[in-house]
Amino acid sequence: MKDSIDISVNIAGITMQNPVMTASGTFGFGREYGDFYDINELGALVTKGLTLLPKEGNPPPRIWETPAGMLNSVGLENPGVEKFIEEEWPYLSKLSIPIIANIDGDTVEEYQETAEKLSTLKKLAALEVNISCPNVEKGGLAFGQDPKSAFEVIEAVRKATNLPIIAKLSPNVTHIQEIAKAAVSAGADALSLINTIVGAAIDIDKQQPVFSRTFAGLSGPAVKPIALRMVWEVCDAVDVPVIGMGGITTWQDAVEFILAGATAVAVGTANFVNPTAPLEIIEGIKSYVKMKGQSMESLIGAARNGKNNI
Repeated sequence: MKDSIDISVNIAGITMQNPVMTASGTFGFGREYGDFYDINELGALVTKGLTLLPKEGNPPPRIWETPAGMLNSVGLENPGVEKFIEEEWPYLSKLSIPIIANIDGDTVEEYQETAEKLSTLKKLAALEVNISCPNVEKGGLAFGQDPKSAFEVIEAVRKATNLPIIAKLSPNVTHIQEIAKAAVSAGADALSLINTIVGAAIDIDKQQPVFSRTFAGLSGPAVKPIALRMVWEVCDAVDVPVIGMGGITTWQDAVEFILAGATAVAVGTANFVNPTAPLEIIEGIKSYVKMKGQSMESLIGAARNGKNNI
């Protein structure tokens, strides 16, 4: 019997049966969680980041637990786009939910070529373009930290594909609204945020940084208030769908992001702690919709009505 509670949403033409996605880098290519539950129950699956060529990633340690979160320095380890198409896509293409490929690059040309290769996959729903990667041609400043660089990446990907483009924004900026506007003006159909916040940890026994690259990405419940604020700000600045993420561990967290203006949410670090967290969040959203007697559409941005942004 079909569920009578409709919590479906639409992101840039992508119909999702519910607003809960997986956050890139926390769900592998889906197989890893297929043993825990039927991942066809998700709203959409976002792959781990893909680059043009294979990447080995950073040396260990790669993970460091923090109060209310974790630091990671994985270094975008992935098999490269060719091997992904050959080895992972046959499995993913059989799923009934939208599959969104997250792409990364060191140069604008790498983003563009990766997008071109993935655009040959007939059932791929969209590309999520991670603009938090360092621009090696401009001294290592992340593409997503400069409006002009963000524009250049999204514009290049737009020229390479007819697929919907979701620009994934970095929180490590002064004015996230300017980055959001640049990405949309370059052709992004939707935005996702936030990516991890730059942090660090020191091993007091060794008296040196925990990570080989010193800095790492902070995620988990500790970043949620920052992510929620940035989602609110970006919803003020642009008129495209926003996917909210950052510290979502419960359905209540997810509802906060939706009320702030997010059309959908992505669950990331919570997957490591509770593999079935996305399903629990989906059921919680359904119960909330039923309890409030509201449509899913009416909940999106409901907290913004009559509120002043201070």
